[in-house]
Parts: sequence; structure tokens; C-alpha cells
Amino acid sequence: MSLLIVGIDVTIVNVALPSIRTDLGASLSGLQWTVDAYSLVLGSLLLASGATADRFGRRRVFQVGLAFFTLGSLLCSVAGGVGELIAFRCLQAVGGSMLNPVALSIISNTFTEPRERARALGIWGATVGISLALGPVVGGVLVEGIGWRAIFWVNVPIGLAAIVLSQLFVPEFRSRVTRRFDPWGQVLTVTMLATLIYGVIEGPSDGWGSATIIAMFAISAASAVALVLVETRRGEPLIDLRFFRSVPFSGAAVMAMLAFAALGGFLFLNTLYLQEARGYSALEAGLLTLPMALMIVIFAPISGRLVSSRGPRLPLMVAGLGIAVAAALMIGIGDGTSIACLLVAYVAFGIGFGLVNAPISNAAVSGMPNAQAGVAASIASAGRQIGSSLGVAISGSIVAGASVAGFASASHAAWAVMVGIGLAIVVVGFLSTSTRAREGAARMSENFVA
Repeated sequence: MSLLIVGIDVTIVNVALPSIRTDLGASLSGLQWTVDAYSLVLGSLLLASGATADRFGRRRVFQVGLAFFTLGSLLCSVAGGVGELIAFRCLQAVGGSMLNPVALSIISNTFTEPRERARALGIWGATVGISLALGPVVGGVLVEGIGWRAIFWVNVPIGLAAIVLSQLFVPEFRSRVTRRFDPWGQVLTVTMLATLIYGVIEGPSDGWGSATIIAMFAISAASAVALVLVETRRGEPLIDLRFFRSVPFSGAAVMAMLAFAALGGFLFLNTLYLQEARGYSALEAGLLTLPMALMIVIFAPISGRLVSSRGPRLPLMVAGLGIAVAAALMIGIGDGTSIACLLVAYVAFGIGFGLVNAPISNAAVSGMPNAQAGVAASIASAGRQIGSSLGVAISGSIVAGASVAGFASASHAAWAVMVGIGLAIVVVGFLSTSTRAREGAARMSENFVA
């Protein structure tokens, strides 16, 4: 249930963006922040939330996360301005950071028998696809029938029910060995990401050479350097930089960012294109993008089987090509582009994105000691959220200032960037799954244990 509301939130909010712009008078950057505030805060806090759950109890932290997410959703539904909406989206994200990684840990500890655990994780994974598929349609129905505020109402009863059910049925778990908090690592991570995203989003309006934007990029770079210096000196860092000595892990982190940058940018641009440039309603836009979500549902389990039988390289190659082909088809879109052409692009993107997650997760923990696999997976998950933020920020900046009539042509450069992202996934996927990369990861794991 927690994954359902967090997953739906990814696609349902995008469908409502044009209505939010009209009702609240939001600018394009305001719409970017409405999406990015959530993914930015979520990605920044994922690792800290895992350590908090180990220390204070996973059920307790899970329920607190549900409470924050539910409260944040309720407040979003009554926001009187775009600034309030962005602030309440941040509150949602604080709760969301306590849900998925903690819930996954609860499942792993509850189902100890391998076959039962595999079935439980299969249901968990299927929920991702279901939530992504439901988002556009449910969002379209709610926006058309009630208004954009209703997209946040749906989280409230589900969140409250999950709090009660977890109290009744979920046992409490605490880790015998807990990691220390790393406040400096956390502050530097948030500062680095927030200033980078701010610079990218506000650059077109403030001017790329303005003092504010230059200062944001300078602070982000300085924070990145400071983060490396701080984390290499801590015994229990927030981000263990030794992980990045593993080529498969580093590749997984890069591919996670790339894939979700493509997803974030694709959903953001496509929503504005369909509803504002083409004049489709929210429901019509949701139905048009449903084939993409269905392909994700179908090909996500296929990807898992391919990883098991053939290894991660094949699904990564096909995934990158699928994303590149979809973006290439969108480069030439205009106000009269046929629905058939759009549907082919949506299907291609859905196939590509559906195939990419399982091999990324596999590569993230490939060669890692079992004791470090959970932390490695969490870093990859944080990379997904950071990538989503960057995708929305970059694509929005490219089309900033475009009129409704000129939006389609202005978006061509952004789609070209996504073609590059898809091809980059192919290259990184090939390099990070080579025999040499796997052997290097194995040596790194032995040194890690030593």
C-alpha cells in the first residue's frame, strides 16, 4: 500500500500540472519545483531514513513515514499557492523517504524462507508497474471530474489504512548493529543537490550569467568537494565512497540517474505537450500514455527473468535502445503529429524503462558483501530520485520561455538530450557488465571484507 501511493504520485501529479498552472497561476519553473521538490527531498533522505529505522525500529519509522506522507498529501490538496504546494510536497517526500526502503527491509525480515520471500518481493515489484499504470488514468479521471486537488485526496484513506494495518500485522524489527548518524554528510548532500537543481531550473529566468545562478553552481561544486573530504574521513559515512571502486556499482548508480532522468523529463514534457500544445484533456492525456505504463508492467518481470537466465547486459542494451528510439521519434513532433506515431514512441519508452530497473538493481549489489548489499541498493535508489529531479530541471529549462504554439518545436532539443541518455545507458551497461568489471568488483568485495 505504501508503494502504491508513492508510485502513483510519480505519474498522477504530472497529469495535473496544466490544471495546477491555471488554478494557481504557476510559472513553468513553479511546475518544475512541484515535481522536483518531492524527488529531491526523497533522494536526499533515503539513506538517513534507513539508518533511523535500524536504530528506532522499522515498523515505528514506517508508520511515522506514512503519517508524514498522508499529512503532506492532505495539505497539498488545500494549498492556496504554488509556494505552499511546493512546501507541502517536501513534507510528503520526508514521509516517502521512510516508506519504500524501510518497507522492503520489513518484507525481507518477515519472509525468511527463500521461496516465500521471492513471492513477496514479486508482489512488491508488480505494485510498481500497477501504480505507474494507474497514475495517468486515475489522475485524468480525478482532474476532469473533481479538480487537481483530488489527486492528493486518494493518498489519505490509503495512508491511514496502512498505518492501522501495519500496527496490527507488522512485527517490529531493530538492527542489533546500528550505524551512527552523519549530520555533516546529510547537510552537504542536501546543499549540493538543492543548489544544483535551483541553478538549472532558475537559470533561464534569472540568466545563466547572473550572480545568483553562478553562486548556486559554485556552492554545489564546493559542497561536492567537501562531501568527498568529509565522507572519506568518517568511520560510518552516509555514503561509503569505497562502493564506487566497483565498476558494476558505479555503473548502476549512473544508469539509475540516467534512466530516471529520462522518465522525469519524458513525463514532464509529454504532459505539457499533450494538454497545452495539443489541447487534450487530462483524461485523454492519461489514456494516451497508458500504453507506456502497460509496457512497464509487462516488461518489468520479463527483465527479471532475463537477468536470471542471461545476465544484466541484454536487458540493459535493449532498455537503452528503447529509450533512445522513443526520444528520437519525439524529436520531430509538432501540433499535427499523428496519434499512431506518439503511441509507437510511448510503447518503445515503456519497453525500455520496463527492462532497465531489474539489471540496475542486480548491478548495484553485484559483488558486494551481503552485509553491504542493502546500503548499496539504497544509494542506487537515491540515484533514481536525483536523476528524476535533474531530468525535470534540464528538460524544463530547455523549453523555458516557449509559447504554447512554439512548445513542440522548442522541446526538440530536450528530446535530443534523451536520445543521448538512452545511448549512454547502452554504453555504460556494456562496460559495467564486462568480465573485467565483474572481476574488479569481486576483488573490491574481498578488500571491503578485509
